Parts: sequence; C-alpha cells; structure tokens
Amino acid sequence: MVLIYQDKNSGGVIVSNKKFIVANWKMNKTVSEAEEFLKRFISLNKNIDIEVAICPPFLCLEKALKICKESKIKIGAQNCHFEKSGAFTGEISANMLASIGAEYVILGHSERRNYFYETDKIVNKKVKTVLENKLKPIICVGETLSEREKGKEKEKIKTQIGLTFKDIPPEKISEIVVAYEPIWAIGTGKTVSIEECKEMFVFIKNYLAFEYGLKESRSIRLLYGGSMNEKNAKELLSVPNVDGGLIGGASLNPFKFTDIINQAESVAQ
Repeated sequence: MVLIYQDKNSGGVIVSNKKFIVANWKMNKTVSEAEEFLKRFISLNKNIDIEVAICPPFLCLEKALKICKESKIKIGAQNCHFEKSGAFTGEISANMLASIGAEYVILGHSERRNYFYETDKIVNKKVKTVLENKLKPIICVGETLSEREKGKEKEKIKTQIGLTFKDIPPEKISEIVVAYEPIWAIGTGKTVSIEECKEMFVFIKNYLAFEYGLKESRSIRLLYGGSMNEKNAKELLSVPNVDGGLIGGASLNPFKFTDIINQAESVAQ
C-alpha cells in the first residue's frame, strides 16, 4: 500500500475538512429533557462555525427537528432497519427518518454490534438503504482491547470497512462518514494515545484511498469516538486526518458539549 497520508512531521499530504462534531445521546433524555437541553445549547451556540449534529433517541427526533429548524444544528438518528417496512416490531426504517427531516444515521455502533449482534453484513445493508433514502451514514468501526493487544487492530478496521462499504456505488462514497471508536475506550474514560491515534487515522485514510480512490477518500470524513470530552477534545481534534468527533457522555451536558464545539472551532481556525 502506498503511503499517501502522513502526519505533519513526515511531510505528507494532509487533507483537512471542516470539523464535524456529532452527539450520540444513546438511551438518554426524555422529550422534555431534550427540549431543555436543545434550547440551552442553541442559546450558547448562536454562531457555530463548524458542522454539528445531534442524534437523540427516536422519541425525541421530531421535537429536536422542530427546535433546531432555524439553527445550524443538524439532527440524526442512532440506528435504523435495512428494510423499508414490514413485520419488524420496534424498528424504524430509513425512509421514516427521511420523511421527518433527519439528515444522519449512526450505524454499526459497537453497542449495537455487541448487544444486538449486528454484523458487518447487516451494517452494509443498512448503509445501502440509508444512502438510497438520501441520508448520510456515520459508520462506526473499532477494535476490542484483546484485538489491540494482539496487534490485530488494523486488520479488524480493514475488515469492517471493507465489508460495510461492499457494493456501495462510487458516487455515494463521499456521503459516508466513518467514526473510529476503539471499543475499549467507549464510556471508560480511556483514550488511545496521540501517537496511536495518528497511526490509526493515517492507516484508515490510506486504506480508503487505496480501495476507493484518492478523490473519494478525501471526501470521507473521519471522526474519533471513544471518551472524547471537554478535557481532551482539542488534542484529539488536532491529530492529522481527524475531521471531528463522535461524542457520547460529554454531549449530554450543554456546557461540556459547547466547550467541545469551541475547541473544535479553535482547531479549525
């Protein structure tokens, strides 16, 4: 594989996009709590200079879309089914999300893979239906602690991306966002070291360029997920090829999340 993307100290080509910060609320906040958060968050961020998306629980989507309608904040979902309709109790389809105005959908989060046994094949089917409905998928990939300790983290990421991107039309590649989330760092307070982060993001960029073309790979935004918070956001967002962050726990507090937004804006300047 030819090395295309390197870190700044290596003299390589770094293609930086406008920072993109995504809030994944997971199974948190009632409708009234979501309303309170969003009104406060909007009042704190009237002049956002980066792209921000918030992914609340399904029940809060319509309220969030209504509150954020006049703001720059995008709204997304945390999951969807790959079928348009049918006997799938408790599920939501991509066309349902599109019909109310959602823009993004998080797919393949490690918690979905772990607790609900989602495979790369299932995630791939979801990616296709999300793109067909003109939504933008945020595909999560990441290794376990055991895989990293065995030196298999890159092999794992390569396999996940390869399978989840399978048969995606080339013209749709640029609409995909990839979130690298080391599973062992999610909700634990642990993060990869800066050097580990640099190495992984260079690897992902190179793999995408090698497999899907340099032009297409430049358009794919790469996010870091895994205990990014107001204390480490600036350092992580300053890593070459890191285009933004997928924020979990720290996105539940409007002040902490605003702090992360401010740090992302300072890095982008």
